[in-house]
Amino acid sequence: MRFHVLTLFPDMVRQGLEISILGKAMEKGIVELNTVNIRDYTLDRHKKVDDYPYGGGAGMLMQAQPVYDAWKSVVDAVGYRPRCIYLTPQGRVFHQEMAKSLAEEQDLIFLCGHYEGIDERVLEEIVTDYVSIGDYVLTGGELPAMVMADAISRMVPGVLSNEESGSTESLEGGLLEYPQYSRPAEWMGKRVPEVLLSGDHKKVEEWRREQSVLRTFRYRPELLEQADLSRQDVMLLLKEKKTE
Repeated sequence: MRFHVLTLFPDMVRQGLEISILGKAMEKGIVELNTVNIRDYTLDRHKKVDDYPYGGGAGMLMQAQPVYDAWKSVVDAVGYRPRCIYLTPQGRVFHQEMAKSLAEEQDLIFLCGHYEGIDERVLEEIVTDYVSIGDYVLTGGELPAMVMADAISRMVPGVLSNEESGSTESLEGGLLEYPQYSRPAEWMGKRVPEVLLSGDHKKVEEWRREQSVLRTFRYRPELLEQADLSRQDVMLLLKEKKTE
């Protein structure tokens, strides 16, 4: 899995991603990070990459030429046109299923905008996916790119030390993760649920499923519309609603 990030702040991206689990995956060669400084591709001798927008308006706009040439450097290096993701509040909202789908790609290009955005002409030429990480505005696309790279890389085989952990965490299967506990068995008067101490794996799995369903109902009920619920899950929810 190779991430190519087109950015004005390559150090910010590297410092944010070359640590923890993703950093270890890079050391093992499972994931690669290529940061491309858009300023390196401007024809302006002062390294300028922005200009005033036609028609007036506040702020500056990133120009098409340096963005296109930075993108083309990646395309020429890999030998084909990978999917190019433009991080923008106007895009589809990023979610776990999208992360799983994108993890199947060999290369991904992230385009990080700044100022008042990027010249529309280059977006039409190179962008394949418009993606948002939420309905709010950030200073640039670097943080969204890092968020997406982190989430996507977790779906790449070999990145997580425990292969199961990527398929059992929050939002997998449309449900929030069940509550978890560690030692000691009692802390500040609160005891770990007895079922987790029982050694009965079947009962533990049943309890965890129930807790995932209930936690989703309480905190993110809109997720249940798309979740894969069993008849037992539905009965549990009906019972919970009656007690409200």
